[in-house]
Amino acid sequence: MAKITAIIVDDEELARENLQMLLEEFCPEVEVIGKGENVEQARELIIERKPEAVFLDIRMPSGEEGLELLEDARLGNFQIVFVTAFKEHAIKAFNVNSIHYILKPIDIDDLKEAVVKLLNYKELFLKDNSNLESYLESLKNLSETIHYQNESTKITVAHSKGIKIIDDNTILYLEGDGNCTNIHFTDGTSFFDTRTLKVYDNILNENKFYRIHKKHIINLECLTDYISDDGSYAQLQNGVKLPVARSRISDFVRTLKSL
Repeated sequence: MAKITAIIVDDEELARENLQMLLEEFCPEVEVIGKGENVEQARELIIERKPEAVFLDIRMPSGEEGLELLEDARLGNFQIVFVTAFKEHAIKAFNVNSIHYILKPIDIDDLKEAVVKLLNYKELFLKDNSNLESYLESLKNLSETIHYQNESTKITVAHSKGIKIIDDNTILYLEGDGNCTNIHFTDGTSFFDTRTLKVYDNILNENKFYRIHKKHIINLECLTDYISDDGSYAQLQNGVKLPVARSRISDFVRTLKSL
């Protein structure tokens, strides 16, 4: 069985003990080698014990302390699983950057899923060190997104061969393909991701991307024409015409008028 060493960082002792108990009972792949109540203790544990993962409470207690530890990830080469009560903006930021997180109160299935991701990422790092660099870049982007409460222009995609970071300015449109998504870029290339179009609908900047159809999300900055002759279509800068669903026409037109 593949193993990964980890420390737990939370300012509440009960929370630390509870997470360790859950990991020991349901996630035997994780070996807890230390616990700390603040960033200072976490840094000491990282230097002394060199964990491969850190389960980190992001609100300790102001919310800024946990983010400080992100700056140390490059030094320790460890992964981070955020254990958080944050909602909305922070959760969207985690998903955009493909960073592991668990919501409080902890759900066992979510915990198991996070551990699977840790092990998968560990394998990717061993295969190619550039995957670690991409992951660390994602952590930096996450920190800036949460700290400044802004919309990220970078999207991290983890796949079977590595970790890909996409600048959303290069996306022309996205096309749903069953439970997967084809991302089409402005340079004519494409990328197949195993996440659904619904996931992208939730994480993309809503002021920049618009879902015109159950199968398509377009980059509004790449839109050149709206055509309502013999149907309704959005024409993009490369000449491709994509259908606009009848139920979305009115809202789409209002959106275009507000651009």
